[in-house]
Amino acid sequence: MRRHDTIELTGVRARGHHGVLAAEKRDGQEFVVDVTLHLDTAPAARDDALSRTVDYGAVAGLVVDVVGTGALDLIETLARRLADAVLAQQPLVRAVEVTVHKPSAPIPHPFADVAVRIRRDAPPVPAVLALGTNLGDREAHVRRALELLAGAEGVEIAWTAPVVETDPVGGVLVDGAEQGPYLNTVVGLRTDLGPWELLDLAHTIEADAHRERTVRWGPRTLDVDVVTWGELVQDDPDLTLPHPRAHERAFVLAPWAAARPDDVLPGRGRVADLAAHAPDRDGVRSPRTP
Repeated sequence: MRRHDTIELTGVRARGHHGVLAAEKRDGQEFVVDVTLHLDTAPAARDDALSRTVDYGAVAGLVVDVVGTGALDLIETLARRLADAVLAQQPLVRAVEVTVHKPSAPIPHPFADVAVRIRRDAPPVPAVLALGTNLGDREAHVRRALELLAGAEGVEIAWTAPVVETDPVGGVLVDGAEQGPYLNTVVGLRTDLGPWELLDLAHTIEADAHRERTVRWGPRTLDVDVVTWGELVQDDPDLTLPHPRAHERAFVLAPWAAARPDDVLPGRGRVADLAAHAPDRDGVRSPRTP
């Protein structure tokens, strides 16, 4: 598991009815919970953006709700439920540590506290990247990008799609002439990286191909876009998810549908259906091998 930054929320107090004894379940008692969240805080710190990190007020509310729900025998079980709930609510959290204190446990001897501490890692997240190139040795650019992805820490290639040749989209001319055709494909990943970490990796792979960003929708040696990261839906100026134009781009949808037609683009629908209606679908030519 990759090392991440941490956010610590300590001393959250909540009343619950957990314990082996009938009186504990009937009368209840106060529990104290500490939560340590492991995630990449750099994107939030860079632009002072709450949407890129964890709302720890929401985590505190979740803790109170979970502690106050049901009646368990063991605080070990309560700790597990808390960890699972945090990971489900906060997709940017890649690992969580939970400590449940039971300071009023019915122990017939003097004691200060009894606590259970657990750690749970988030499972790898499925993600989809789109690759495109229309300058230089296009096949070599695609092969090199796949090699770099396969060797990247925290990334496993789960599936690949055919490479298709496509007409340029966007109407950008180069010295008064149309751009050359593109090679495009998509790649499915399982990753421990957060969405902005995956974006940084995409930019690193582009830089390896000497990508230059001079003209929007202009020619490029390599374009690597993050199309999806799990089910995350966000409108961020640096990373909108799903990719804001993926649902209407056949150069993304056609290779994806060829590999996995029943996949769903979050909020948009089945990939094969989107590919069949994409405005640029007539500009996609037969699959190629990179």
